[in-house]
Amino acid sequence: MIILAGTVRIGTGKRDAALAPMREMVAATRAEAGCVQYSFAFDLHDDHVVHIFEVFTDAAALASHRGSAHMAKWRAYTAELGLRDRDMAEYQVSDWQKI
Repeated sequence: MIILAGTVRIGTGKRDAALAPMREMVAATRAEAGCVQYSFAFDLHDDHVVHIFEVFTDAAALASHRGSAHMAKWRAYTAELGLRDRDMAEYQVSDWQKI
C-alpha cells in the first residue's frame, strides 16, 4: 500500500474557484481501480492551504493515477489556481490494521 500526504497552497482569493475542479478530481480518482482513499480538505486556520491524503493499493495503481486524463486536467488548473508550496510525502506501507 502507498500513502501520499501533504499540503499545497492555492492563490489568494482562489478558494471558491478551486472547489469545482477539486470535486471533479476527487470523484474521478476515487473511481480508479486501486484507489483506496483520496481527499482534499481546506485547513481550518488558513483557507488557502489544502491538505491532501491519498492511498493506493500499489505502485501500478499510483502510476495509473499519475498518468490519468483527470490528473492531466488537474495539472492544467494549477497555474490558474495559483497552486504553490507543494509539500508532499510518499510512504510505502507493508502492514496496517484498522483501529
